[in-house]
Amino acid sequence: MVAVLSLAPSDGFAAQRSHASHHAKHRLPAARHLPYPQLAWPLEISGGQYAPVAWADIVGWREDDHLAAYKAFRTSCKPIAAQRRPPAEPKALGTSLRDPCRAARALDFADGARAKAFFEGHFLPLRISRLGEAEGFVTGYYEPIIDGSRTQTDVYTVPVYRRPSNLFVRGTTQSSAGLPNKGQVFRKIGRRKLVPYYDRAEIEDGAIAGRGLEIVWLKNQTDLLFTQIQGSARVRLEDGSTVRINYDAHNGYSYTPVGRILIERNIIPREQMSMQKIREWMQQNPDGANELRRQNRSYVFFREVNLSDKDEPSGAQGVPLTPGRSIAVDKALHVYGTPFFIEGDLPIESEQSKTPFRRLMIAQDTGSAIIGPARADLYFGAGAEAGKISGRFRHNARFVMLVPNSLDPSARGRKMPVPDARPSEKIARLFPQVDPLKDQPKDGKAGAKPPEASATPATKDAAPATAQPSTAVAPAATTSAAVAEPVPLPEARPKVAPSPEPRRHRYRHRRGR
Repeated sequence: MVAVLSLAPSDGFAAQRSHASHHAKHRLPAARHLPYPQLAWPLEISGGQYAPVAWADIVGWREDDHLAAYKAFRTSCKPIAAQRRPPAEPKALGTSLRDPCRAARALDFADGARAKAFFEGHFLPLRISRLGEAEGFVTGYYEPIIDGSRTQTDVYTVPVYRRPSNLFVRGTTQSSAGLPNKGQVFRKIGRRKLVPYYDRAEIEDGAIAGRGLEIVWLKNQTDLLFTQIQGSARVRLEDGSTVRINYDAHNGYSYTPVGRILIERNIIPREQMSMQKIREWMQQNPDGANELRRQNRSYVFFREVNLSDKDEPSGAQGVPLTPGRSIAVDKALHVYGTPFFIEGDLPIESEQSKTPFRRLMIAQDTGSAIIGPARADLYFGAGAEAGKISGRFRHNARFVMLVPNSLDPSARGRKMPVPDARPSEKIARLFPQVDPLKDQPKDGKAGAKPPEASATPATKDAAPATAQPSTAVAPAATTSAAVAEPVPLPEARPKVAPSPEPRRHRYRHRRGR
């Protein structure tokens, strides 16, 4: 995939990037390399465009609770700052977060003003979006709290499975704490044969039942489906205790949004779509819900985690999420711990409301449906109320990505080589580049003289010479200014057959015997 970046016109990045890419493709030998071989390139964000923006131009930046965002950022910084030898990171930010993270781990602020100054002192804001679009897109997610049982009963009949032992993902081992949420997944038949893993319909029909994989049992498949969509849940048992489960693996099939299917079938209007609407429809149409659910062949397996009721679940980064400050992003493009300021009008207070949302969020999670440079899933906490709010989100929003100072694209762009300046329009008119060979008539012979250029420039509405009557006379008085003759191209070098060289005889002196 080709990375494209769009920057402020004053920075001239587009021309610089094009010229530098040309030299990169046609590199000279080591002894004759260009005088700038070790230049740091500006950021490359696949499929995205970005432009520098001033802090004062970010709507809602001054009014945000920067201390809350700073605390979430320090949580992400713990594993980042602890890395002694960070692995090579091909993403745009790479390992550049280490410096601001080490500074943040040493500074425990207690007021928002100092937190705000920290972000402004260590980061540069870039407005980012998908190529050709002005805004990004946000959804919401939460942690469900549902009833369940440790054993199967007449009420609790739907199992929540842990990862099966015959599930394989290339490049990982069975001992991995968690498997990727994308990519092919296989099951082994015999010793060597690998086939795609069971899909949702096969698993619901009992393909892996009876293997002791059940963690808990739920009341219905709808509860399980929404738990799988959210990636975690708090299961309240009959004795009052709580079991915490979190994402561990999936079966290899792409996630198909059931809400989109309901929209395409004209069952629920797009403007009314929400998770609550989906749940209500499934409860009222159990047979249709069974068929609709199986349209999503993806299936998620869980693991039990040791968390109390007061603890928040961990995201893909491995750190606890912060309600209202954590987001899930496309992990193929972004680095965990990156701050994003998100600005939009979202239905927080009600389904029809447009509540101003201007908040600095921290990338700490991911999801299989979160794809793109300006795409985020906002985490709102646990429980029914958080579920209602997050379930209403399917809205456009504006994204500002905070980039560490070490990756300043403006500073890097000034060092990029630029192409030669284009000639002025006046010079281009005085010296038009004409190819005499190209302008010859089709039936012209090799020795024919090419036609002379007319002193009157051709216009869009001028009729061709062959269409004029034989008595027509060209009005010479219409020429307003003399135009210089075009610069002729050099004649081709004549082909001369090489003369045969006389054969040279080699004489050998033999030694006398």
